[in-house]
Amino acid sequence: MLRWIDVLTYARYSNPEPPRRVNLTDQEWAAQLTPAQFRVLRQQHTEPPYRNAYCRSYEPGVYVCAGCNSPLFDSTTKYHAISGWPSFTQPLTRSAISYFFDDSHHMQRVEVRCNVCGGHLGHVFPDGPAPGGLRYCINSESIRQLPPPTDAR
Repeated sequence: MLRWIDVLTYARYSNPEPPRRVNLTDQEWAAQLTPAQFRVLRQQHTEPPYRNAYCRSYEPGVYVCAGCNSPLFDSTTKYHAISGWPSFTQPLTRSAISYFFDDSHHMQRVEVRCNVCGGHLGHVFPDGPAPGGLRYCINSESIRQLPPPTDAR
């Protein structure tokens, strides 16, 4: 389980090594993503609060990066944080997310990106529920939800 000290250590020193890397040009990303996804994932924009696809959705499944389909979060870690954006307590794996200090907009935050393609996902804060205390505040445009696997009996 990741804790705030782990997030700060990754942001300060070195992020976990991803299982693979996806490197595309801006033109290739623009052709693959919707304009809204491109603004969020590649230009670090933020979508409006409460008017996004996954803010109030609690269906079971796995959330993947909208850019490269890398698994990021499980729906069991999603909770209602009243922030206006989907919130999660933990990433699916330690190597799913990369962390960077962000002092834009006169705030000090930790930005989270997909560790495979570098797409901007949102930010992580130390005010989440126990036991980890993390709140990953994620843009819906940066993720897609896949349904849980069906039982093939």
